[in-house]
Amino acid sequence: MANTEISGVAAEAAERRTSLIPRYVSIADRLRQRITSGAWRAGTLLPSLHKLAEEFDVARPTARQAVQLLVKEGLLSSQRGQGTFVTQAATPIKTTPLETSLYELAQTYKSLSPKILEIDETPRTLPIAPDGPADYIYMRRLHSLDGRPYCVIALYIAQDIFNSKPAQFRSLAVIPLLLQHKSLIVQEAKQTLSISAADAETADLLGIPTSAPLANMTRVFRSDDGRIVYYAEVSYRGDAIRLEIDLKP
Repeated sequence: MANTEISGVAAEAAERRTSLIPRYVSIADRLRQRITSGAWRAGTLLPSLHKLAEEFDVARPTARQAVQLLVKEGLLSSQRGQGTFVTQAATPIKTTPLETSLYELAQTYKSLSPKILEIDETPRTLPIAPDGPADYIYMRRLHSLDGRPYCVIALYIAQDIFNSKPAQFRSLAVIPLLLQHKSLIVQEAKQTLSISAADAETADLLGIPTSAPLANMTRVFRSDDGRIVYYAEVSYRGDAIRLEIDLKP
């Protein structure tokens, strides 16, 4: 066994005693970051397994496991006799800023393509007001940006608002429709951001690894009479969102 592999095996043994995360998973995470950040673009030839093993101080079988994990995810493609390449599907998704105005939010959603995953037109109560009136229509949707999964939304719309344009609310982005509604004035709109890890179902819908970061947004819109007309729980893939904040001096 080569000295590089001996030192790599020793390093792995030491790491196993201090970490519950398999070494190949950690390496795959670092390689994935190079791809999603754009450092390794589509068509890039990866370093050989020998060089990867040297870089991360592991044995070549561990480096191979990391590469195979990304091949399984579709980020890499192994071609016999030529090497392993970054696939076209690994092109970083276009990022958008987290909006701070209703107008900006509506403009963003106009560029998204919605797909209904679930719809229930039997009136429900809101999750945040289970003792309130059962007069909300529920939908769960997958939104795509430039043909790629962008976010998953579970949303509730006031029944009377939904019934005013049911075909449009089923097929188009909801927020622009709310702002265009002639008899509705959105007086208050609040959103709360949190970060979590993707569960298996959400990861599959968004085309990201399980436990990849999600930006979760909860939105509550109220009309001028104080009634909640829209409530949504949104899960954005973490690599599609950026937060821009102007700091006060």
